[in-house]
Amino acid sequence: MVLYTSPFPNSFLSVLHSLSWALIFPCYWLADRLVGSFVPTTYEKRQRADDPCCFHALCVALSTPIYLALLAASLPFALLGFLLWSPLQSARRPYIYSRLKDKHRANGAALLTEWKAAGSGKSFCFGSANVCLLPDSLARFNNVFNTQARAKEIGRRIHNGASRPQIKIYIDSPTNTSISAASFSSLASPQGGESTNRTVNAGIKRTTSMEYKGDNSGSNNSEEREDKGGSGEPNEGEENTCIVRINGEDNDHMSDTEADTGNGQARASGPAEPSPEGDAEISKTPNHKQKEGDSGSLDSCSASRESLVKVRVGDGTVDQSTVNNKLLYKASVMKKTSVRKKKHTDETFDHEISAFFPANLDFLCLQEVFDKRAAEKLKEQLHHYFEYIVYDVGVYSCHGCCSFKFVNSGLLFASRYPVLDAAYHCYPNGRGMDSLASKGALFLKVQVGSTPQDQRIVGYISCTHLQAIAGDTTIRCEQLDMLQDWLSEFRKSTSSSSTANPEELVAFDVLCGDLNFDNCSSDDKLEQQHSLFTHYKDPCRLGPGEDKPWAIGTLLDPEGLYDEEVCTPDNLQKVLESEEGRKGYLVYPTSKNHSSSQKGRKASLKGNGRRIDYMLYTEEGLYLEWKVEVEEFSFITQLAGLTDHLPVAMRLVVSTGEDDP
Repeated sequence: MVLYTSPFPNSFLSVLHSLSWALIFPCYWLADRLVGSFVPTTYEKRQRADDPCCFHALCVALSTPIYLALLAASLPFALLGFLLWSPLQSARRPYIYSRLKDKHRANGAALLTEWKAAGSGKSFCFGSANVCLLPDSLARFNNVFNTQARAKEIGRRIHNGASRPQIKIYIDSPTNTSISAASFSSLASPQGGESTNRTVNAGIKRTTSMEYKGDNSGSNNSEEREDKGGSGEPNEGEENTCIVRINGEDNDHMSDTEADTGNGQARASGPAEPSPEGDAEISKTPNHKQKEGDSGSLDSCSASRESLVKVRVGDGTVDQSTVNNKLLYKASVMKKTSVRKKKHTDETFDHEISAFFPANLDFLCLQEVFDKRAAEKLKEQLHHYFEYIVYDVGVYSCHGCCSFKFVNSGLLFASRYPVLDAAYHCYPNGRGMDSLASKGALFLKVQVGSTPQDQRIVGYISCTHLQAIAGDTTIRCEQLDMLQDWLSEFRKSTSSSSTANPEELVAFDVLCGDLNFDNCSSDDKLEQQHSLFTHYKDPCRLGPGEDKPWAIGTLLDPEGLYDEEVCTPDNLQKVLESEEGRKGYLVYPTSKNHSSSQKGRKASLKGNGRRIDYMLYTEEGLYLEWKVEVEEFSFITQLAGLTDHLPVAMRLVVSTGEDDP
């Protein structure tokens, strides 16, 4: 299948489309500004609290006639542009495929050589988020604004969070049965110019994330690494993984901290004092220097629970034989997840509320990227980390759907691995405001490796956004039926092998997106019992109508987005870790006994909030000799203040049946 790198098959149609949009845009922009001036957000209301009440009203009164006059003057040109734009949509392609052109930062082909499916498994990390990048006037109804600036900041936060080195801290202690807050999933900040083969001090300093910019944040990164004598060493995937192991014994044994950073190892040992938290001391030293950026960005001076940690060189030497006696695991290929201790001992994988996107994020699915200018800004930021991006997905006008579509589907997909095939389908049964957008499903096939026999190893990823209007249960169930049919058709149409002669091996099949129903609301019983959940597994779900105790809602109360308690990733993380905090800032399942207002509600509510953003996976249709397991699941607060949804992430481990090295 040919991937479409431009929206139209030839440059002539592209020029006509650009001309038509140039005629439409002034009217569109003026209308957006006019409506937006009458829909202030809570943030703007607070900013104006100290100003005279009449000042803003005066500004609106003066600007409204100007906007109306300019809008009336631009309408004839907009009408002419619309008459040219609408028929062009019949020739428009359903998506745009963008590949990073900078060869210094492109590494997708190199990633394929990392896994030959021999001797070990491999993990893949998936993320999903609803980013609410609507036209500014519409976004304000969700209490967010400045869509263009938010798009750039969202992309910056995602690539900064995902491009950090990955460090896993394991605590083995006879007196501690859970991972401590400070060491659950911290990150290492490499020191430029220092050798990677070094000893480290037992104290680990917590710092802000801006002390590490990410390996992919600049185009000259690979050149700088070559100047330092590090050419030829991979800097992505497993090579960005750092493992720290902390062991404690009841007797007078030593406490060990081991780190594997790239090709080097670091560790420290020394006498340890027995304590309930294990025998390792982790010092928490937040950086108090305020840097640029809003309070919710990665420039925040607050250190989070999942912070970057700086490994420092200690005095003295360490016996290398003791290092070799320890078993180091690469987190990105480790499948024995039971080694790590968890808060819920009956769970088979790790789960957390994280202030950062997972390190080494491989695939990202976004919803509500409706604004085309915002999509371009977001794409440019994501290309700092993801080499392959599919965006501007959907149809316009009457092409391909039953009703007229003013905006696209809002879906965007980003990947570190090459995309082989892509397909999009539009839901024909949208109703109300949702019928104006070409909501649908995007299906993708990616290559993630190859076998020693040169068989391709592939994975399938699907991203969707269902009907949003409350009470439209029947419509959502119909869309889930269509989604399953389209999934099956896409698998069949893109498969290049048979059971008798497999030319490619399927490693995973993941479905994610905003399904607009939760697993606790009584009004969503039909969706909860849909057959989709018999084929795909939900890591957060116990059964229809019941989530696991640690699962939380992903829909934030819009009225509280800019409260000081939740306006930064660190603050939002802390609030969501408490039941009372969740009751104040998450939207809960609808109930006849409670009003729709969430703010200040303290009554006993079912579940931990409305979880409408899903990450599902299946074991059906995969290579029979392999096994897929969830290694960790995260609810992410890094986009605090930028959207009214919590992103989610899931790391899957594909086990090949061989023992890990």
